[in-house]
Amino acid sequence: MITPASGDILKAQAEALVNTVNCVGVMGRGIALQFKKAYPENFKEYQQVCKAGRLVPGMMLIHDRGTFTNPRYIINFPTKKHWRGRSAIGDIESGLGALVREIRERGITSIAIPPLGCGLGGLSWEQVRPVIETAFEQLPDVQVLLYEPAGAPKPEAMVKESKAPNLTVGRAALVALMHRYLAAVMDPFVSLLEVHKLMYFLQEMGEPLKLKYIKALYGPYAGNLRHVLSRIEGHLITGYADGEDDPEKPLEIKPEALEPAETFLADHPQTQARFDRVARLIEGFETPYGMELLATVHWVATREGASSAEAAVAKTHAWNQRKQQMFPADHIRRAWTALQERGALA
Repeated sequence: MITPASGDILKAQAEALVNTVNCVGVMGRGIALQFKKAYPENFKEYQQVCKAGRLVPGMMLIHDRGTFTNPRYIINFPTKKHWRGRSAIGDIESGLGALVREIRERGITSIAIPPLGCGLGGLSWEQVRPVIETAFEQLPDVQVLLYEPAGAPKPEAMVKESKAPNLTVGRAALVALMHRYLAAVMDPFVSLLEVHKLMYFLQEMGEPLKLKYIKALYGPYAGNLRHVLSRIEGHLITGYADGEDDPEKPLEIKPEALEPAETFLADHPQTQARFDRVARLIEGFETPYGMELLATVHWVATREGASSAEAAVAKTHAWNQRKQQMFPADHIRRAWTALQERGALA
């Protein structure tokens, strides 16, 4: 019997929970990221199977926790081959066939299922729901909690791995720099866009963060910063739990995280000096708009050879239509002048 459900699937009272995955060993966003945090042993098994090339759409990877409490099983359901790709309804259909077989063979009596292939997968719920309902007509005695697309639960409500990550210079620097920025703007939250730009400038000041920045829609963007944020979510910061890259997403420092970060960095005076340089550099630009503007102008000057304010205007407007419409020429000139006067273009 199918019962509609909503909320956090990780809190479902069911013998088995279905986790939607790709076949390349990455749980970086959405529901999969939530499962990664809550069940790290499942993630390890999943990575090993993917590394061996043994996971493909149409099969299930069953992680048996061996517990007497629910959930006993985490069922990893491939909804796409690669995390960059889209889901195909044919893979959902073949996967449901495999799922039904596993439920029968293991005698599973209750299961919680997310909206397979929807969200990041790109399929519509109107297309997927009837396929799930048809598959479970074969199992009328199994209690199915079917979760409809409704967004991720609030970050503070998500189940997470209990073990806190070790502090590193990069993690401590992120916390301390966020705190310094928030103190300047007198706000409890900083947007994800601003965090990307803060870490961009800290790396540009010489901090070896190993962040791989590229030219993106909202200015310089580092895809691998996502892994840092995911690892410290719920321990040092909150707000990033679902792993989505909404630039307006508000992030907040955990109250208990600041003191250990600052104590750790007390032994790293060079990092402290770079903080000071970043603070001077961004003064007057401490808004999402200002940080995107400043980082964009810095990029075209240092990466694209804009050697004058007018060249920076031209290259910023050529970046994309959004920037052409968003940033007036006089704002770009002001950002150029600030970068030049503060020694960031030398």
